[in-house]
Amino acid sequence: MKPARTRLAPSPTGYMHIGTLHTALFDYFLARQTGGQFIIRIEDTDQARLVEGALENLLKTLKSLGIEHDEGPILQADGSVAEQGDRGPYVQSKRLDIYKKYVDQLVEQGDAYHCFCSKERLDVMREQQRATKQTPKYDRHCLSLSKDEINKRLEAGEPHVIRMKIPEGITEFEDAVRGSVKFNNSDVDDQVILKSDGFPTYHLAVVVDDALMNITHIFRGEEWLSSTPKQILLFKMLGLEAPTFAHLPLLLNPDKTKLSKRQGDVAVEDYLKKGYLPEALLNFIGTLGFNPTGDREIYSLQELIEMFNLGKVKKSGAVMNLEKLDWMNNHYIMQLEIDELIERARPFVSINLDDAMINRALIIQRARINHLDQLQQSLEAYVTEFAYNPELLVWKKSDKQDAKIQLENLKQFVLQLEDALFVNVESVEREVRAYITSNNLDNGSVLWPLRVALSGQEKSSSPFELLWVFGKEKGIEKIETAIGMLG
Repeated sequence: MKPARTRLAPSPTGYMHIGTLHTALFDYFLARQTGGQFIIRIEDTDQARLVEGALENLLKTLKSLGIEHDEGPILQADGSVAEQGDRGPYVQSKRLDIYKKYVDQLVEQGDAYHCFCSKERLDVMREQQRATKQTPKYDRHCLSLSKDEINKRLEAGEPHVIRMKIPEGITEFEDAVRGSVKFNNSDVDDQVILKSDGFPTYHLAVVVDDALMNITHIFRGEEWLSSTPKQILLFKMLGLEAPTFAHLPLLLNPDKTKLSKRQGDVAVEDYLKKGYLPEALLNFIGTLGFNPTGDREIYSLQELIEMFNLGKVKKSGAVMNLEKLDWMNNHYIMQLEIDELIERARPFVSINLDDAMINRALIIQRARINHLDQLQQSLEAYVTEFAYNPELLVWKKSDKQDAKIQLENLKQFVLQLEDALFVNVESVEREVRAYITSNNLDNGSVLWPLRVALSGQEKSSSPFELLWVFGKEKGIEKIETAIGMLG
């Protein structure tokens, strides 16, 4: 396959949506797999919807995920174009002169026309159409205006837009995911392509940019399918070659409704702030609606790039199963070397992660968390002295006196343990279990008071893990405190 040129073309209207990342990954997979280019183009022609900081957030989020784009103008810190500096995305609002030329061409060809209808007239027209069960679309009121009347109105400075003139017939195209798709042109509205403020609309700008940037494949959500005939017609009218379209499955809530913030986070940055690892998010989002082999769930980014296959992308919606994401994130957390885990965890905890005891606690607790922002609470248990009822130390089949005897004997047992035995949890567990067996003791009568003495909680890590984390000296100190509580 020849090198593909793909593009991510978001509007800077807020946070980066999970659906945007889903599209970006498919763009990225194909571009990298074929040795092509992945381009970012900011579609900001709707100036009323711009959100300050949205562009910066988008680029920061992609960078934090390790997704690098190609091309684009070289920018200085103030955003101006320079010979040297960081590479920025293409921005449509800086390309207005380019679009104007193509709008003029369409008008001259008779494929577009001036429309002077006021908002009030259009509102009344659409209301009447809805009342008569018609599909709301422009009634071509201005299509019959003479050249003289148009020029007269233009000279008077009358507000106007430019609309494309949809021809009769059928628009058909081959979608890389959905196969052959047909639209009756009679159902397609005469879309505005140039607004009264001089900015092109999305449809005109995206067609011109995709053609001039030699984009080979357009990935986007299936909700954009109905807009495709307008763009294909514009490609034809302008004598430009249309790229391959691939409309991806919708991302769905667990109840199969369209993904929405009402049922959970939809911003990529929210997941990163909770401590979902970038590699887990890439794996999870990159396999929504597409699984390279179908027999496993864990893939590296490089594997997803190498195995990407448009023919395996599903048509049906892909469910955002957060339980699966949690499982996947825990898998990646468990794969981290301890030094890297410490560095990844630092932004999420206020506890000193360089402390040797906390290091050991981190190794234990990472198996019990789904994302890193859960670490603070789980690690606090190791640095906080809990006030608890002494009755909690008593195993259900025992009594207070027996609990005290067991703890006193355990204290002596731990005292005689060699420091070398605290090298790992397995060594500690082996010694404690050998102690129980050799003394013909009941597991619950020994392990329950030991665990509570070390944790101060009804539910906690195992006594072997706790003893290993606290070490010999701190472990004995906690056992002594518990003995004192039993009187």
